[in-house]
Amino acid sequence: MNKSLIAERYRAIIRELEIKNKINVVDLAAKLNVTPETIRKDLSVLEEKKKLRRIHGGAIQYFGLIKEPHFNKKVGISHNQKKLIGEAAATFIMNGETVALDVGTTTLHIASSIKNVKNVTIVTNSLAAAEILNNRLENQLFDGKVIVLGGTTDPLQRSITGSLTNHLLEHFYFDKAFISCGGISKEGICDYNIDEATASSIMMKRSRHVYVVTDSSKINQKALFHIGSFSSIDCVITDQEMPIDWSKDAVIREKDWIKVGVMNEN
Repeated sequence: MNKSLIAERYRAIIRELEIKNKINVVDLAAKLNVTPETIRKDLSVLEEKKKLRRIHGGAIQYFGLIKEPHFNKKVGISHNQKKLIGEAAATFIMNGETVALDVGTTTLHIASSIKNVKNVTIVTNSLAAAEILNNRLENQLFDGKVIVLGGTTDPLQRSITGSLTNHLLEHFYFDKAFISCGGISKEGICDYNIDEATASSIMMKRSRHVYVVTDSSKINQKALFHIGSFSSIDCVITDQEMPIDWSKDAVIREKDWIKVGVMNEN
């Protein structure tokens, strides 16, 4: 076994990850002229070294359990998946509804996809989503109003959170809440930031129907702070089938699980 060749392959994988934010086993195998199994072993080693994080079919950059990636960095991760998830989620928004959108780059794509509905009220603590929604209102792509929650801003995450945000949320009743997350497992959903997690949790409790929107890189991952259990979720919209072992759980099995189709991101 040539250690220098292996080290060079590791460097090539890291370079590819820095360029694309997400890498695919099959594509890497073809590019580096090795078998997919070799790439899988490489990714496992690099994950142990905390150079990346394995996901279904490939890997993304390693951010650790506590540190949340910068919002602008998250926007580029699994972009095509998030776009299709957002488009699918937006079709569930109906005329006359009051809807909550939490902070997240996937819910951002819901904001970008809302169209052809009337008298809709969108409540959000995402500065990025509010800007998009305002532009879509101005261009008459949908009819309604946008309510931006007050609170403390986080410039790095383009969010508004804190005790004032939570107090205001307690005064709303939502028809539907669209919730993003840092991780989803059989225990439910979680996030990196306690304030964002708390706001999302209140949105879920104040809503008749809860939709979780998440790309497959979050499946079987855990962040620090619990948002809600699976029993409080009505529907999961993602780009991967439900894990086989999850389907054995009666609570999870009864939930709607919608898989969107995604083309290769290269």
